[in-house]
Amino acid sequence: MAAELTAHELIARHRPTLDQALEAIRTRAYWSPHPEHPKAYGENGSLDMAAGKAAFDALLGTRLDLGQPGTDGWVDGETSPYGIELGVSYPHADLDALLPAMKAGMRAWRDAGAETRAVVCLEILKRISDRTMEFAQAVMHTSGQAFMMAFQAGGPHAQDRGMEAVAYAYVEQIRTPDTAEWTKPQGKRDPLALTKQFVPVPRGIGLVIGCNTFPTWNGYPGLFASLATGNAVLVKPHPRAVLPLALTVQVARQVLTEAGFDPNLVALAAERPGEGIAKTLATRPEIRIIDYTGSTEFGDWLENNARQAEVYTEKAGVNSVLVESTGDYKGMLANLAFSLSLYSGQMCTTPQNLLIPRDGIATDQGPKSFDEVTADLAKAVDGLLGDDARANALLGAIVNPDVKARLEAAAGLGEVALASREIANPEFPGAVVRTPVIVKLDGSKPDAEAAYMSECFGPVSFAVAVDSADDAAELLRRTIREKGAMTVGAYTTSPEVEKTVQEVCLEEAAQLSLNLTGGVYVNQTAAFSDFHGSGGNPAANAALCDGAFVANRFRVVEVRREA
Repeated sequence: MAAELTAHELIARHRPTLDQALEAIRTRAYWSPHPEHPKAYGENGSLDMAAGKAAFDALLGTRLDLGQPGTDGWVDGETSPYGIELGVSYPHADLDALLPAMKAGMRAWRDAGAETRAVVCLEILKRISDRTMEFAQAVMHTSGQAFMMAFQAGGPHAQDRGMEAVAYAYVEQIRTPDTAEWTKPQGKRDPLALTKQFVPVPRGIGLVIGCNTFPTWNGYPGLFASLATGNAVLVKPHPRAVLPLALTVQVARQVLTEAGFDPNLVALAAERPGEGIAKTLATRPEIRIIDYTGSTEFGDWLENNARQAEVYTEKAGVNSVLVESTGDYKGMLANLAFSLSLYSGQMCTTPQNLLIPRDGIATDQGPKSFDEVTADLAKAVDGLLGDDARANALLGAIVNPDVKARLEAAAGLGEVALASREIANPEFPGAVVRTPVIVKLDGSKPDAEAAYMSECFGPVSFAVAVDSADDAAELLRRTIREKGAMTVGAYTTSPEVEKTVQEVCLEEAAQLSLNLTGGVYVNQTAAFSDFHGSGGNPAANAALCDGAFVANRFRVVEVRREA
């Protein structure tokens, strides 16, 4: 079948956007081609909230047939954290049939070249963007994010991260020219002359192992980095969050077909309950790249056992905020309260440990004791979440029973500065919604260390009393080195303390945010400008997104001919 979308048409359509993305990653200035306000999607009736909700509702209880080879059954069982059964069934794959079919289309995809691959990827992202409201519902009802966050993080911000990966992939592939004429003088003899061809070649099949909390935001960078560098991509979603990535695979297969490529370059691997196919897939010889977001235990297993593959992991970490002094006490409290509350703390970037000198801090409102700081922060969180409607819009739902169990156990670890409370969600009575808990710990006590030196994923934070700012900095250093951190925050008016904290983060390779008191939060990052993770501490071995994230997904093969 002839291609419905030619490379020329796709380049004409998307090259300007690609060029803007290339400029954005060069300057690191703000840019996004995907609007992050719902009103921007209202002009076209197919994009508005009601239409997106209707499209999502139409999926419930249906079979999502992707037309994949090797389908040997169907998988379902997703339940929304908001208490509704999704009832969508997905193809279960016979890997011995699916993986060879995926490899079959790679030669034509390789030969298409970096620019064509990039614009095909951008067409996939454009089609996903056109269905942002539908995807927002899918993310909301698999992750437990509140709608606005599911719309923004699961929609435009995820799409931005995917496009960022495409831009970096393109840059790395064109770093070497396609051809070169090489002439070496030989004195009186004729010069040696060669024509050299340089071809970016893919590694093989990339495996994306999805997470429950941010299926698209965490899934798109690896998916598009591998696809744009010529690899086929097999998407293995988290069993509780299949729908957003299954829809992504569906769109990708449609675009690849229309562009004249094999749709099996992108496929889905849904698993039956308890099947645990990630380990099986990760060690298959066909799998040459793995992208994973999740627990440290399984991330370590992948790094140690998937020897045939390049493995990119984002694992657990213990994020800290050092609070030494502030020139805007009210702004600091408001900023921290929002950071602790957003999506019930179920983000890999949410602060967990608040390192505060036991003798208190200096502020624009006068000295504040350790107890005053923790009490005032508790009041700020209570004020932020005092209205149940607003609380539901910020907190979303607890994503799974493990998070709820950790939250309930946290109160027994120390003195509770802020107790968690249950909030009813009138629209979704089955949702489990809880406000954050803040527990005070003495940083010098060994029993307290066992708590604050372990990740407690969810709406749990520890206010850790330390002897001084220097002690806080050393504890920060040890935490990053031993446990890793995706984010670090600090509040100080002291140039010396700021320098100390910055030096710790530079030496331990942790991303640092200083004195945030406005509308930017430590647990949020912007594609094209901010790096998510550093790849330099135990929380993650890769950063979203830099050259290292894409460059080893392909190799350059040289063909030499005598001129």
